[in-house]
Amino acid sequence: MSAKRKSDHFLVQGSILAAASLIVRIIGLLYRIPMTRIIGDEGMGIYAYAYEIYNIVLILSSYSLPLAVSKLVASRRGNREHKNAYRVFLCSMLFAIVVGLISTLIIFLGADTFAIIMSDNPQVALPLRVLAPTILVFAIMGVFRGFFQGKNTMIPTAISQIMEQVVNAIVSVVASYLLMKNYSASINVAAYGAAGGTLGTFIGAFVGLLFLLFVFVIYKPVLNKQMRKDSAKVQEGYKDIFKLLILTIIPIIVSQTVYQVSGVIDNSMFGHLMGNKIITAFDSEVLTVTSPDQLYSPENISVLIGIYSSKYRTLTNVPVAIASAIGAASVASISAAFVKGYTDEIKSKVHVAIKFNMIIAIPSAIGIGVLASPILKLLFKDSYQLSANFIRLGCISIIFYALSTVSTSILQGIDRLKLPVFNSAIALLIHVVLVFVLLQFTNLSTYALVIGNVIFPMVVSILNWFSLEKHLGYQQEIIKTFIIPTVSAGLMGTATYFIYQGFFLWTSSNLISLLLSIIAAVLIYFILLIFMKGVGEEELYRIPKGYWIVKILQKLHLL
Repeated sequence: MSAKRKSDHFLVQGSILAAASLIVRIIGLLYRIPMTRIIGDEGMGIYAYAYEIYNIVLILSSYSLPLAVSKLVASRRGNREHKNAYRVFLCSMLFAIVVGLISTLIIFLGADTFAIIMSDNPQVALPLRVLAPTILVFAIMGVFRGFFQGKNTMIPTAISQIMEQVVNAIVSVVASYLLMKNYSASINVAAYGAAGGTLGTFIGAFVGLLFLLFVFVIYKPVLNKQMRKDSAKVQEGYKDIFKLLILTIIPIIVSQTVYQVSGVIDNSMFGHLMGNKIITAFDSEVLTVTSPDQLYSPENISVLIGIYSSKYRTLTNVPVAIASAIGAASVASISAAFVKGYTDEIKSKVHVAIKFNMIIAIPSAIGIGVLASPILKLLFKDSYQLSANFIRLGCISIIFYALSTVSTSILQGIDRLKLPVFNSAIALLIHVVLVFVLLQFTNLSTYALVIGNVIFPMVVSILNWFSLEKHLGYQQEIIKTFIIPTVSAGLMGTATYFIYQGFFLWTSSNLISLLLSIIAAVLIYFILLIFMKGVGEEELYRIPKGYWIVKILQKLHLL
């Protein structure tokens, strides 16, 4: 297979994963629109606190299982050791049940304590208890997903993820509405609304697990046939498999924990530090202020965290799904080349992965920043300047999260597993100190969280960049990867702003103006990118349907 064909396969795989990830993210974004309208910003703030705590425990207990199981099963499948692969599955399932059950009990029984420690808001305990069983369900589901991935099929994982998210969306909205209605007289009504959202997460995960179990039952006769033809000379002991499983899981857990814990720390610091402060002018727009010296109450803090988490972070996380997918696709491809010592091929793949991400991430960031207010009005009926300013200030985090995600995957692919952990830990330390100083000694309030959300991935990206240069000898191309996409996106953003304003004056419809502006923005950006030679004909051939794209561009005399 030629280098070009390998690059084709690499990008196609990443694009398929990106498409699936985007579907899940978009569903997640869409169902939060009615949910936010039902339970309000305070309810979404409580939901965000509960979800952040759950997310950390999930990472510590079982988030790493799909990748670990996949790697162990795949290595045995390659040698036709089907019985050993099945033993990995059985050991992983036992590990998942034990660890998942213990984690579930810890969260369920300690919900009150976690709520006070992490948020200083006892209302977080109720949705957290409802969410607790999801940890056990996700742990078991992760083993099934990892097993099928190790067997070289992503279809069960993809379908189960979409099913999980669809059910989650439906149950979250319906349960939130019913609980808010039934407990409307309660002083904890927002907590009940948030509990409806966490119930949706649990039911969605349970449905995804049932689907995977159904697929496994159907697949079991095929598996039995494979095991009868097993070619393994030695059967691995369960004790040895457990040791190998734990050794594989630990670095993944540490890396994911360090990378994800910043959100929990931010929310916790905000909840504790702002309680003794007077409401600032920044936040008075969205809060009810009855006196000049009014302090932030737990309800005020939940409202602000709700806006920050359910609107700013939710919107900016959607484009990052592409980077996550490309990163996941790059690990196996780069690992295979690394084992064979194909350094030039690795560098080529690194260049393609980073450039492809930047071509998407840079215009996404600028586009979301320019259209922040219309998007918020359309999705959340939110006309607050505070919400729009969060996105305008923090949209650049999309670029850094995309770059840090894909560069972390590349480092993992060349067996530098400890470096992403070390780099993320340094970034986390800088992030925590900066956010603490801004919250404690300035009046920036929630803007401090947005600034911190930009600084963390920026530092990770810089450190990963140095690591790639040192350990791979990779020199990053700058002009076509960063400068031309940025100039093209900047011109696109300027044009998009005036196009939106013009259409809005003409139609008075936010929806029509926004849709037409987005279509115009995409066309303007890619025409400028090609005109400025940011992407060449050879590179276009590498992407899915690249041949047809080149044909169209040639007919339009753009190539």
